[in-house]
Amino acid sequence: MATITKKELIDHIADATKQKRVVVKDIVQTFLESIIVELGKGNRLEFREFGVFEVRQRRSRMAQNPKTLEPVRVPPKRTVKFKIGRLMKETLSSDDSNPENVDIGDH
Repeated sequence: MATITKKELIDHIADATKQKRVVVKDIVQTFLESIIVELGKGNRLEFREFGVFEVRQRRSRMAQNPKTLEPVRVPPKRTVKFKIGRLMKETLSSDDSNPENVDIGDH
């Protein structure tokens, strides 16, 4: 399993769309920043076929310091939940999950 960096993803999109890399980089960066801003506002982001990002509130809880074994109160915090969409679920669950067979052009 390989790790794909943002730079590699930008290069792939630029090649697939025949756009300049700098233009694709600006679009991808703006997209990612927009996701962060909207989640920061508490908004739910839904991308059909891909998935849904939602902000969830975790309650405070008691945990344990692994070194001292002392009980520690963990304060409440906001976190992001991601639920995969239909197309991603189908792609990940198929036996033939060859990425070459997934069409990303017209979605």
